[in-house]
Amino acid sequence: MPDTPYIPKGPARADAPRAGRREGNGSRSDERRRDAATIARLKAELAAQAALIASQEVSLAHSRKIFDRASVAARLGVWECSLPDVQLQWTDVVYDLFDLPRGSALDRAEIVKCYPAESRKALETMRSRAIEERSGFTLDAEITTFAGRSRWIRITATVECEDGVPVRIFGIKQDITEEKSQSDRMRHLAEFDAMTGLANRGRFQARLAHTDEGRPLGALLLIDLDGFKAVNDTFGHVVGDECLKTAAQRLADVCGEADLVARVGGDEFAVLLGAHLDRGAVSGLARRIIEAMGKPVAAGGQSLKLGASVGIAFAATGAPCDLFLQADTALYAAKAAGRNTFRIFKTEAGVKGRSAAA
Repeated sequence: MPDTPYIPKGPARADAPRAGRREGNGSRSDERRRDAATIARLKAELAAQAALIASQEVSLAHSRKIFDRASVAARLGVWECSLPDVQLQWTDVVYDLFDLPRGSALDRAEIVKCYPAESRKALETMRSRAIEERSGFTLDAEITTFAGRSRWIRITATVECEDGVPVRIFGIKQDITEEKSQSDRMRHLAEFDAMTGLANRGRFQARLAHTDEGRPLGALLLIDLDGFKAVNDTFGHVVGDECLKTAAQRLADVCGEADLVARVGGDEFAVLLGAHLDRGAVSGLARRIIEAMGKPVAAGGQSLKLGASVGIAFAATGAPCDLFLQADTALYAAKAAGRNTFRIFKTEAGVKGRSAAA
């Protein structure tokens, strides 16, 4: 028989395709493993991000709670007003400052009515300027709340812009009523006599030193209580203090037109008068002061008799810095004339500093 070529049988021929299939299955398995690893890594990253966000939310909530508590304690609230539609947003503290229910609708036109006319004008002027200049401002203003209470608030404001156009104005409102009250008390202690309630020597001297700042002076009256030392020595300081209080009240009542009434020494008072009063009016006032001070004073169960000597100097007779010395010279002239009277300082020709009777 002729030689027949050897032809491999079926199983031998199938080996190559089967190997190819095994290789393809391995590639897909590797891809699946890689995909699983990627998914696992992404899940881990997402879980880490979720944990971070949760932690930040807790931290933010804690910070917000601290801020809210601090805001309430400090009576400080945040406000915002959109531009140009003037829509307001307030935090709870601002609602409380104005005595409005929290979350209620806000109408700026009604809210600005809480400010007195002067404060309202200042607020609108500063607000308009800040918007125009893309800047901010700070203003202390008195308000009358919707419940009728009087408060002082400090307003801070900043204008926010987008592409150079103002889109909102926002800031802080803080209750400074107590701060203002303390400041007023400190200023009062610094400027007023604690016993009599009149201006003290410091305020008197400050006013005397600024006579040229739009409020010219016409005259200065120095008043010394006659007989006070004897009363103080005989009945004691308590009775003496009562006499000083009564004298100060009478002086304030008589000198209602005065620019300033002050206690400048133990039993010495000063009255500054405006330039609108002429010599006749000033002399008339001096007479009324002497009359008022001559009335009996009820103190310590006693009816006590005091008097007053008055020295007058007119601003036209010299520089403001000389006015006190001139009035003091006239006061001593009144005492030398027998007390319970007044004298007006005048400079006679060629004799500087000599005082003569009115």
